[in-house]
Amino acid sequence: MLTTALYTPEQVRELDQIAITEAGIPGLRLMERAGRRAFAVLRSNWPQARRITIFCGGGNNAGDGYVVGRLAHEAGLEVEVIYLSDPQRLKGDAATQAQRFLDTSATCRPFDVHQLDSTDVIVDALLGTGLDRPVAGEYAAAVEAINGQKVPVLALDIPSGLHARTGSELGCAVQAHATVTFVGLKSGLFTARGPALCGTLFFDDLGTAAVNANRLEPYARLITQEDLNTALTPRPRDAHKGDCGHVLIIGGGPGMAGAARLAGEAALRCGAGLVSVATRTEHISAIVGTRPELMVHGVESANQIAALLERCTTIVLGPGLGQDSWADELWHAAMASPTPKVIDADGLNILANQGVAADNAVLTPHPGEAARLLGQSTAQISADRFAAARALALSTAAKGTGTVAAPKGTGTVAVLKGPGTIIDDGVNVALANCGNPGMASGGMGDVLSGMIGALIAQGLDLATAARCAVFAHGMAADKAAAVRGERSLLAADLLEEIKLD
Repeated sequence: MLTTALYTPEQVRELDQIAITEAGIPGLRLMERAGRRAFAVLRSNWPQARRITIFCGGGNNAGDGYVVGRLAHEAGLEVEVIYLSDPQRLKGDAATQAQRFLDTSATCRPFDVHQLDSTDVIVDALLGTGLDRPVAGEYAAAVEAINGQKVPVLALDIPSGLHARTGSELGCAVQAHATVTFVGLKSGLFTARGPALCGTLFFDDLGTAAVNANRLEPYARLITQEDLNTALTPRPRDAHKGDCGHVLIIGGGPGMAGAARLAGEAALRCGAGLVSVATRTEHISAIVGTRPELMVHGVESANQIAALLERCTTIVLGPGLGQDSWADELWHAAMASPTPKVIDADGLNILANQGVAADNAVLTPHPGEAARLLGQSTAQISADRFAAARALALSTAAKGTGTVAAPKGTGTVAVLKGPGTIIDDGVNVALANCGNPGMASGGMGDVLSGMIGALIAQGLDLATAARCAVFAHGMAADKAAAVRGERSLLAADLLEEIKLD
């Protein structure tokens, strides 16, 4: 079972030292435990495997690999260790474990890309959590050789080449089928390239949980069902729609009625008492005809939404809005309102063009939109999603300038969408470990923005609403994909699977 606390690699090393110095658990024993846990995962996942190839580098990660090799040999398996750092030159606990392996009769030889024998399972013990630069040279060749073998790969602690904090791929990285990680969960396993590269994730604290409990403030936390249960208490039996908030969706430019409609129904499904949609007049019948519970208003100018802005308790600004003069006029009217906002899609693009701050708002960009807001490239955003989310929470930048406004405390909450969506309120960081690749299709963000807006309308603070909605959104997508499959998943499929209580 996974814990909810996520740590940086530096923090995990500190937790290691706490266990060694304060609990008196020798580092060699921790390494032995890690190797034994990894071997158990290997045997349970691939019980028919008879030939095991282990790629070892030059640090403690290699030490874990040598333990796996020794245990596999003792179990009667055919084992070969391929090393990129001479085991005779290792130091500390890794050297001890390497020697224990060398004392067996199992094969141990240097890496040669031209001499790779067939195998049943590969164990990746090349590069650990300390990697902070692109993989190069023989290590890059070894990573490519592992990925080219077309057999299951078990990564120890982290797939080699994956940045343990950010989840970015450092030049190249091992594509693991399973990863067993130790002591503390590394944040990079859960966002960016992490989920795709680590495969099925297994965790073992190696007996350090008791001594390490509450010793360090986690870098981030995973959102769980318990967070929803705590935030969304049962409604009073005498509740009425006036108690449950009024969400105003502003969007649906030419040809984009569906975006506003999806956001509106998502807000209804998440418990908003009333949902109004301000959209192009020609879209009224299409939206009302498919979701009659929505109150749809045709607006052609900003003065036509003044009364709606006065009555609503939350504004969702942007689904299908467009960036023409009509969109710009409505955007400015909405931004002038003190009402809490969820800003998505073209609402974010106009915000980037304007280069102004967005207080009392939840921003929900995908990486491309985040890049425009921060004056960066999409590659820069993906290289450190945590840093990007924090920058968005604390500031809004003029498009293309990278000039950041003064910090605004927690008045803005950033929801940086993508694998391992990150929610940052300027102080606390949360991450959603749910959702699937089927969500890579149009309309998913519209559903999410409506969900967030509904929870704000019902009285949740911006950060709590964002965390709960992101988790419920991902869980709904996983339920829908279990029925329809990932490739066939539509945004509208999530609406029937939303469950908050």
